[in-house]
Amino acid sequence: MSRPMLDKLELPLVQDITTHDRRVLVEHKPPGMAGSLVQNLGREGEHIVISGVATGPDALATTQQLDDLFRSGAPVPFLADIVADADLQLVLVEDLHLKDLAGKPQRFAYTLTLREYIEPVKPQTLNVADNDLLGDILDDARDKIDEIADGIAAIDSIAPQFERFVTQISDLLARLKAAASQ
Repeated sequence: MSRPMLDKLELPLVQDITTHDRRVLVEHKPPGMAGSLVQNLGREGEHIVISGVATGPDALATTQQLDDLFRSGAPVPFLADIVADADLQLVLVEDLHLKDLAGKPQRFAYTLTLREYIEPVKPQTLNVADNDLLGDILDDARDKIDEIADGIAAIDSIAPQFERFVTQISDLLARLKAAASQ
């Protein structure tokens, strides 16, 4: 049995490894049906918590390397017998707790929280020229924008024609307010 390895660092005196797996299930309730449908969306990234103690002359250097891995935020390789069947390649150091153990020089307790790194899916690029439907939608949108721009431009030529009604509408509004107050 080998010691767990995080990147090139062999984790010393590991006392506990806990793994958490979670499946993502979504329940759909179609209208008009008495029951529901359950859809399996796969699983979330595996979550691993490792507790141990670093001791000896290299203890401080080990805790510094753990801190560097945590602060880098980069995915690193992880190897441990307990998760060998999980086909776990890369992990992110999600959380790190370090504790200087009193009464014992050069002795530090550590707790690492690791999350499986899953490569993000690159967005698919769409070429509008190759897709007739997208081209039609884009053309319709351009036509609507042109119509709106023409309507805004026409307001300047129509506005002077409504100036003669402003006094009549203002007078009507004043009479309505007077009638409402009585």
